[in-house]
This record gives sequence, C-alpha cells and structure tokens, in this order.
Amino acid sequence: MAKRKQQKDVISRLAETGEEALQKLADLPGGSKLLEAGNALRDRVDELSKRVRSLDPLERRVAKLERRLDALSKPKPATRTRGTTSSARSRKTGSA
Repeated sequence: MAKRKQQKDVISRLAETGEEALQKLADLPGGSKLLEAGNALRDRVDELSKRVRSLDPLERRVAKLERRLDALSKPKPATRTRGTTSSARSRKTGSA
C-alpha cells in the first residue's frame, strides 16, 4: 500500500509539473497559439480515431461478402448422371 501511495504521489507531481509547464508556455509570446494548435490537433486526432473505428465493421462485411462471392463464382464440379454407361449398353445389346 505504501508503494501505491508513492506511485500516486509521483503521478500527481508529474501532473502538477505538466500543468506548470503549460502555464509557462501560455505566457510566452505565441504560446497561446501553440496551445490552441495542440488542442485542435487533439480534437482532430479524436475525430480521426472515431472514423477509423467505424471502418472496422465495414471491413468485416466486405470480407464476408468477398468470401460469399468467391464461393459463388467457383465452378461447381461436374456431377455424373446415373445412366447406363456405354459398356453396359454394349453388354445388353450383345446378349440379346
């Protein structure tokens, strides 16, 4: 449990340091534009990841349809009809 608390302290310290760094960055000339660009980039990446996730079901459907199409386009093996063969016919005519 002591390790867990120590880990939490490290994470909170790191978060505080990051917040301080962002505040200092915003105070610099042009820093606010940089932060705005970073936020816009984050929003775009979020939107892009949502779009990519929506492609997965479509890819699965296309793969399924391709398998069905392959199965339908394969030539079916010729089936032999159960008729009399030529050798059987010759035997019948020869014995009659």
